Amino acid sequence: MQKYSQVRAMLAITKASLKAIFRSPSAVVFSFVFPFVFILVFGFIGNSGSVAVYKIVIDKNCDTSNTFYDSIKQSSRIKIVQFKNESELEESIVKGRIAGILTITKTGNEVPEYVYSIKSSNASSDKWPQLLPVLEAIANKISNSKYSNRPTYAVADFDYARDIEEVREYKTIDFILPGQLGFSLLSSGVFGVAFLFFNLRNTLVLKRFFATPVSRTYIVLGEALSRVLFQMLTAIVIILVGRYLFGFTLINGFQTLMEMLVLSFIGLIVFMGFGFVVSGLAKNDSSIPPFANLITLPQFLLGGTFFSVEVFPKWLQPISNALPLTHLNTAMRNVAFEGQNLWDVRMEIGILLLWSVAVYIVAIKVFKWE
Repeated sequence: MQKYSQVRAMLAITKASLKAIFRSPSAVVFSFVFPFVFILVFGFIGNSGSVAVYKIVIDKNCDTSNTFYDSIKQSSRIKIVQFKNESELEESIVKGRIAGILTITKTGNEVPEYVYSIKSSNASSDKWPQLLPVLEAIANKISNSKYSNRPTYAVADFDYARDIEEVREYKTIDFILPGQLGFSLLSSGVFGVAFLFFNLRNTLVLKRFFATPVSRTYIVLGEALSRVLFQMLTAIVIILVGRYLFGFTLINGFQTLMEMLVLSFIGLIVFMGFGFVVSGLAKNDSSIPPFANLITLPQFLLGGTFFSVEVFPKWLQPISNALPLTHLNTAMRNVAFEGQNLWDVRMEIGILLLWSVAVYIVAIKVFKWE
């Protein structure tokens, strides 16, 4: 007599579940259509967006004993950042993470008393040209309060506001696509798993499985594997369409693609855990969307999907930085555009793994088989 194969049974469940997913309009809409709409919109818009808060570094030779510098520190539009060493600073400039390096110099004249300049790169061409009017407005405000005949307190040295070097362009799609891919994984993991297992339990399918030799573990693995395969296919399609239609940056080509798929797999595992929690808490079909939206909407809005977390109010940023989608989006953007490998984003991966442990502990407590 041939021994019963749990693996073959699991693969049969996976195959049947995968067919059901492709036949589900909601699965296709949330995983493919909805993310594609945003990718197409932002892809065709191009790089027309602006950053509300500009990060700058203060040059070591900058004169900081003046009203102009004090006003910059207090500005809500400018954030002064520091780096551990020169190599980190140089990398941040050429990769467009900051607007540039600010230098303020005392002229020795009565008017203008100071000149200021921005040292930057064309990677930050979406930042430093918009920063200059902000600095000019600060200088004009000081001039209005300091002088009656309104001479200029500080002027820009535009000859010095030059690029360090030519670097690759950071396009809108480079920010938007990872966020939309993360949202696709989030919605599929939470809504897909929640509805799937609730319906299997509610229609007594899981209970009927118990009449077969298939173990509970392989039932769950079979259903989970189908969701993983579907979403990995979704991730590949989204990335390749972004790459070949809108020039999405895959800095190391195929290697970067594979690293993004690994990150997608880790993120999906975390989000599926939320789905298991929702399916265990839901009493009926109508109670699933409120529970699921309670998990997905805050992450969708605050997880860096459309805007950088840094543009949010300071009191809101710790909440955003605690969300798993934030770390998934950050890791994928760093891998895709900046060329970091999985070890470089180990902090984000570690936080995602911690989330997975916490979520699955809760999922085990609330999960019901019938």
